[in-house]
Amino acid sequence: MNNLVLSDKEFQQFRGMIFEIAGISMSDAKKPLVSGRLAKRIRQHGLSSYGDYFRLLMRERAELQMAVDLLTTNETYFFREPKHFGFLRERILPELVNRSTLRIWSGACSTGEEPYSIAMTLAEALGNRPWELLASDLSTRVLEKARAGLYRMVDAEDIPRPLLVKYCLKGVGEHAGTLLIDPALRNRMSFQQINLNAALPDLGEFEVIFLRNVMIYFDLETKRQVVRRMLPLLRPGGYFIVSHSESLNGVCDELKVVAPSIYRKPHA
Repeated sequence: MNNLVLSDKEFQQFRGMIFEIAGISMSDAKKPLVSGRLAKRIRQHGLSSYGDYFRLLMRERAELQMAVDLLTTNETYFFREPKHFGFLRERILPELVNRSTLRIWSGACSTGEEPYSIAMTLAEALGNRPWELLASDLSTRVLEKARAGLYRMVDAEDIPRPLLVKYCLKGVGEHAGTLLIDPALRNRMSFQQINLNAALPDLGEFEVIFLRNVMIYFDLETKRQVVRRMLPLLRPGGYFIVSHSESLNGVCDELKVVAPSIYRKPHA
């Protein structure tokens, strides 16, 4: 039981599964990650091999979702790539301030740091004017954490001090060392499980779509398909933001670059 070894054949099974479900291409270098993240579940089920666990996944949907959650969760933090939030505050919001309701989608929100960073920026710039923020992810586990809005205080070091004071509640007593996103801010947001690698639900249209630090895991054709699905949900004149390590070059011709990693859909 303590000598679990992930064979190449078993790794190929998990790699194929993740590609089929999430569109994520795992290189051979990801084999230790797969082995490490799944070992605990295998032991909890009293199984003796990764192959036995894979067969379990094919039978039990809840455990399949658990495995997908474990294999697709990525690191994130507040105000990651801060130039994007500066662009949102200084360029996008002044342009769109007269919209009846501004709608933004965080398309791969992970544990919530990105959408809460967006929400603080919106609340600070727009005050009581209406806005909607949809945060989605494939993983139900990270969405649960994101909805809770509870983080370690050490995770808050990148939140600008005025926003930290205004939109975060410091834990005391048994909750010391933690912070809670202000419920008034959380209540203005919605969290939803969405698989970008499948047909999208009816979400309406958005002025801004953030899709950062997820396409680095997709091959070129999957990137094209994902953007093709999302593009009809972006209003003409709307902005599509990827991470600084990503590009839509060769992925989508319809969007035009307006700043590094920031694209715009032409007006009709």
